[in-house]
Amino acid sequence: MGATFEDLWLISGIAGLVGLLLGSFLNVCTFRWPTDQSVVRPPSHCPGCGKGIHWYDNVPVVSYLMLRGKCRSCGVGISPQYPMVELATGLIWAGSFMQNGPSIEGLRGALFLTILLGIAITDARFYIIPDQFSLGGGLLGLTLAPFAGGLTLLEALLGAAVGFGILFLVAKVGTWLFKKDAMGGGDLKMMAMVGAFLGVPGVLLTIFLGALLGSVVFGPISWKTGKLVPFGIFLAVGASVTYGWGEDLIAWYSSTFLGIT
Repeated sequence: MGATFEDLWLISGIAGLVGLLLGSFLNVCTFRWPTDQSVVRPPSHCPGCGKGIHWYDNVPVVSYLMLRGKCRSCGVGISPQYPMVELATGLIWAGSFMQNGPSIEGLRGALFLTILLGIAITDARFYIIPDQFSLGGGLLGLTLAPFAGGLTLLEALLGAAVGFGILFLVAKVGTWLFKKDAMGGGDLKMMAMVGAFLGVPGVLLTIFLGALLGSVVFGPISWKTGKLVPFGIFLAVGASVTYGWGEDLIAWYSSTFLGIT
């Protein structure tokens, strides 16, 4: 017998609390991994005065609100990224288990979207996609694929190979055309990770959506300002959309433009 509506709310609530805690850890990862720092040492501390943060000042979202966004010791402002990421991660975990129920797919979806959130944050802030997200996430995707019911291990491996291969070719062509590096290696490894979670059709749709979003929405901004816009952000959005609505989008495109029902 499947979970009842009340059970799903309870499970999703618990998952959301887990997500809040993981969101706090994700914040640490997004600040420390790009600069090759340990996520264990030193313990959480104020970037202003350097004093350690007590556990009661490190409760996700709640502590930020209670402290009014300031360090208890020195009064320096705390980045709003902390509660925003914690809340977003909590919603990701609650939503994934609400959608998929108490299942491996619920766990797989929550982990995948959390990794994508971490990638988007680090790429936006540091123009870096840490290997811990891409390579570690890819290994996680391959490990969970046979158990989730969505992909076989072979499909996950093919997705990883296609994701890496397509962006590798795009990077080589871009370098040849523009006489400089057109794409970072982090994007290639990221798409291998995405392919491990979504398979070949999903990774192709992700690349299409990422390129469309990047060119239509932020391409003109980059052209006018001359500033680089991290591509990983758009790939992360494309992968998130593909995970949530990819099958519907592919079915709509096939029926509308290809006449396949």
